[in-house]
Amino acid sequence: MAKIITNMVKCNHCGSVIESVYRHDFVWCSCKKVAVDGGTEYLRRVFSVPSDYTEMSKEDRTVEEAAAKKAKAASKKKGKK
Repeated sequence: MAKIITNMVKCNHCGSVIESVYRHDFVWCSCKKVAVDGGTEYLRRVFSVPSDYTEMSKEDRTVEEAAAKKAKAASKKKGKK
């Protein structure tokens, strides 16, 4: 699972950029059409249709990629025995 660096969206209606900083930090934009939640623990979005917002979150996938490499190496090693 990728590590969340920032949990942020831009509302395409009012232009507000909102960020959830910590777990259970539920934040609405100024027009109340979009909300974010989860901080760096999880990504939650509240909206009517996906075009209501633009995703601006940043994730670090290096941990996820390292785990995949390790699993691939282990399966190759297992296949040689």
